[in-house]
Amino acid sequence: MSNEREHPSRPVDTPTPRDLSPDPSPPESRASPSFSFHEERRLLKSDEYWLSTRLVGGRPSSVSTSPQAGKDALANFHHSLELDQAIEEAYTDVLQARGAGFVEPSTMESPSGPEGGDLDPLLASVHRQEGDRDERLSLAEEKRERQISNMNDIVHPMAALRADEKKEEGKTQTVDTVRAFAESGIGSELEALYDNFSKCLALRDKYMMLSNQRLGDNPRDYDGTFQGFAQEGAGDVGGLKPSASVHQCEAAADGQPWKMNPPPPPPHWKWSHAQGKPVDPMASEGQNGGEDVEALEFVFDPKDVPGPEPEGKRRSFGFNDEGVYQVFDANDVAKDGENAKPIWAAPRLKEYYSDLDYLLGVCSDGPAKSFAFRRLKYLASKWTLYTLLNEYQELADMKAVPHRDFYNVRKVDTHIHHSASMNQKHLLRFIKSKLRKAPDEIVIHRDGKDLTLKEVFESLNLTAYDLSIDTLDMHAHQEFHRFDRFNNRYNPTGSSRLREIFLKTDNLLKGKYLAELTKELISDLEQSKYQNSEWRLSIYGRNVNEWDKLAKWVVNNKLVSHNVRWLIQIPRLYDVYKGSGLVNNFEDIVRNVFQPLFEVTADPSSHPELHVFLQRVVGFDSVDDESKPERRLYRKFPTAKMWDTNQSPPYSYWIYYMYANLTSLNSWRKERGFNTLVLRPHCGEAGDPDHLSSAFLTAHSISHGILLRKVPALQYLFYLKQIGLAMSPLSNNALFLTYERNPFKDFFKVGMNVSLSTDDPLQFHFTAQHLLEEYSCAAQIYKLTPADMCELARNSVVQSGWEMQVKKHWIGNKWYLPGSAGNDIHKTNVPNIRMAYRHATLLEELTLIQHGTHTPSATPMPMKSAGVSPSDVAAAAMSQTKRYNQPTLVGGASVLETRRRKSISNLQRSPALSKSTSMAFTEEEEAGANGAAA
Repeated sequence: MSNEREHPSRPVDTPTPRDLSPDPSPPESRASPSFSFHEERRLLKSDEYWLSTRLVGGRPSSVSTSPQAGKDALANFHHSLELDQAIEEAYTDVLQARGAGFVEPSTMESPSGPEGGDLDPLLASVHRQEGDRDERLSLAEEKRERQISNMNDIVHPMAALRADEKKEEGKTQTVDTVRAFAESGIGSELEALYDNFSKCLALRDKYMMLSNQRLGDNPRDYDGTFQGFAQEGAGDVGGLKPSASVHQCEAAADGQPWKMNPPPPPPHWKWSHAQGKPVDPMASEGQNGGEDVEALEFVFDPKDVPGPEPEGKRRSFGFNDEGVYQVFDANDVAKDGENAKPIWAAPRLKEYYSDLDYLLGVCSDGPAKSFAFRRLKYLASKWTLYTLLNEYQELADMKAVPHRDFYNVRKVDTHIHHSASMNQKHLLRFIKSKLRKAPDEIVIHRDGKDLTLKEVFESLNLTAYDLSIDTLDMHAHQEFHRFDRFNNRYNPTGSSRLREIFLKTDNLLKGKYLAELTKELISDLEQSKYQNSEWRLSIYGRNVNEWDKLAKWVVNNKLVSHNVRWLIQIPRLYDVYKGSGLVNNFEDIVRNVFQPLFEVTADPSSHPELHVFLQRVVGFDSVDDESKPERRLYRKFPTAKMWDTNQSPPYSYWIYYMYANLTSLNSWRKERGFNTLVLRPHCGEAGDPDHLSSAFLTAHSISHGILLRKVPALQYLFYLKQIGLAMSPLSNNALFLTYERNPFKDFFKVGMNVSLSTDDPLQFHFTAQHLLEEYSCAAQIYKLTPADMCELARNSVVQSGWEMQVKKHWIGNKWYLPGSAGNDIHKTNVPNIRMAYRHATLLEELTLIQHGTHTPSATPMPMKSAGVSPSDVAAAAMSQTKRYNQPTLVGGASVLETRRRKSISNLQRSPALSKSTSMAFTEEEEAGANGAAA
């Protein structure tokens, strides 16, 4: 290595006057041949230090990265260039001051010469003098660089003048200008990332607030003790926001709970011992003062349906220029006519697409994708560490809870289609029973004549004996990426006639067979007690009478239960209806879907069955094949009335019109005290990942969402907002993504709000308890622990649309609070330490995004006994629920406590250890007593 000290690009401090003075004494000679080794090592260290002070590895907290700081750093960088020139001149002055003793720098690598031979003694002496001078200069240079790193003032005429001015103004800034200049780019980039993510979160909050989809916005949530949150914006779709304070967060309640009228009948597993009649299940659970109150059968009386609004508070509704229903004051309409202003405004089409475009820009940004990818990897790794540290503690906490396990915690099938909600064996038995009991019943009208059930099967050349699972051929395990063939699997034996007879609500029988089949399914659900379903029924939008027909089918057949709620799915089939001449433009579909809902809100007595049915409806779904190509015909999307082409609108267009009309409808229904509806579409199953961006802005939760694995920035946003994902790995395995590649386990490890659902048991499942089949497959493939399965079950209840009083009965009185404060281990069987970990980790990420500070939360460690027995630890974990009159923990119930006592007794048997063991045991019990007192 050469002894040359040439660093043309390295800035060096201006020497002080003491350094510029000539050296009074000649340098001492060094005769050691190993001097070159020390010189080389010193130079390496010097270079390493120089690089460490110039290259940036992160965003230090001591350096300001504001735009003003960046400008100051740029200005100071120009001064540093002038400083380099001054230092070069200073070196020249030093060398001249040292006079004749100076010799040109040598290029030899060691005093022994390049060939290993000895040099002339005179040359060797000169070489040693040169090395000593070079070393002293380098040491002085390192000293000055160390002073720069300590952010001392730079001695420069202009810099000194500016420093004096700042001192006079009291605004002296001791900032390393070189580092600030280098780091200003990275700091500004991080700040831009934080701002972009924060704005995306704020956009979703805006859309949820306008559409009244948050917890507390729905009158269904008012149970007499809960009536929303005290602070505006403190609530989210799943409960209180993680960053909000749990103390005094609830608004004052008026004591008037929302009631479903008429109430559903009690489930079949609750019977009166005295009279043999069903009783109210809430009564025996202590919800009505502990008294058994007999519940009446479901009886619909149109007289119980409320009428229109009072005369002075009448509202009217109508389309705006974009095809969105808006609500007006009737007096304003009479006075101003078409110029009347709406009471509640929904986002305009342009505003929606502007917000969507911004969100898509953030999700496609390179730095944003890299940042989100690393944060998701960090969260998954942190979860692995948590499970390694707390697996046994979680198991001990769950064992300490009496009675509760995975089988008797409530679980909800949050994504299941009603027409495919039975398995093939159940449908086969039902068809055979109808062939045997009612073969001569007229079931369909085809080719100008009525056909009986027997004649239909004769036309298919089938008998009851011929029917089997293979004959029905409704399983869809071989339809990978063939959604068109999957839809044909809804036809038993491949015949659309049998589908219309047995699986349709609007047919010649007025849905009689499907209603009987539904009653059998409801009976199975009620007998299982802990399984519940949110079935989806279709409204196609072909005409305005579909709602009344569907409502009458549900109400007249008494298809109501504590274990069942309904969602309405809207198939995206505009191109089919347009081609058949059923609609003229997209506005016709909007009218057919939403006009009856606005009419029943204005006057429930105009559609009495629909009013009763809507009390059991949770929200809307949007279904169809997402993998269909979406060709953009317009540079700027037209309004609904102008969309009259034969091509169906894109997914984002459908979602906007569903959301915008729901916004006006929910505001009106909330004012009247009626339950509101949410948007829970199919999204992210296949096709364009941009569909997920539309759902992020507008949807309460979604079904599937497996394409989030391709968009890390959007996946990170879904995690931050805890948007519910109803995932169906068995369904995806058959259609779009094999089971081992499904991102369900990765989403769960990160901490996303995921639940398991069945989608279409008729096509994908074999057993009668298809939801347990879904959990069983996931537990086997993904190695889920009992705590994991109970957490998934709790997530499904939180995502569901049941009333507040029912959710309190299922998962705890404070389930809507974040973390362990909202967990009741007696009802959910989820350890409190896990809920605390989930909350702390989410809060850490939100703090990073919203405030730009990274404060890693401590990973929860296993609780140490410190003299306190495990039974006491478990009792402390359960103390939160003692105010609900839950049974206390029996001492010694924990397996760990039993092992501890055995180990102590074994030690005490040893004579050599008996004395020390007894002393240690006494000290442990004393420490435990002191800890308990504390």
